[in-house]
Amino acid sequence: MYLYGASGHAKVIIEILELQGIKVTGLFDDNPAITRLLDYQVMPFAPELLKLEETIITIGDNHTRKLIAEKHPFIFGRAIHPTATVSKRATIGEGTVIMGNAIINCDAVIGKHTIINTAASIDHDCTLGDYVHISPNATLSGNVTVGEGSWIGAGAVIIPGVKIGKWSVVGAGAVVIRDVTDGVTVVGNPGRVV
Repeated sequence: MYLYGASGHAKVIIEILELQGIKVTGLFDDNPAITRLLDYQVMPFAPELLKLEETIITIGDNHTRKLIAEKHPFIFGRAIHPTATVSKRATIGEGTVIMGNAIINCDAVIGKHTIINTAASIDHDCTLGDYVHISPNATLSGNVTVGEGSWIGAGAVIIPGVKIGKWSVVGAGAVVIRDVTDGVTVVGNPGRVV
């Protein structure tokens, strides 16, 4: 597995791959000042190599993951921590990473290049678009929809059946009890647009 991006997010994904027994073949970054990450050499970006094996974009920023994924038609892999609980009836898109102790329940659909962070809970029948980030300890109750590129903050709670629009932000600790439109930020309990 090749990794594109040498940041703190990449460190977590490296450890997930190591726990899965998947070899990290190479680590790339566009910043020439970054030469090592953990026990790995970081090389300048080499798109010709990334066409040979599965790749994960190890960059936390949703917009940047989308730009890279759309620019480069790599073969994208997945990384799922062995302590994550993932229903056999869930669908997990390419390039997606699922961190330790996350839970993804029955008939959840997770888009491409999505991050399900540490101890996040995605309940039954949730649908997450591409390039979404669900932060640590966030809880999506049943039948929640999260649009492309949206970011759900740490510890946020979304009640059943709520729809979050595209490229929106739900702040840390927010409790979302009604639908959220595209491109807004929601904070507080109950969640409100700011």
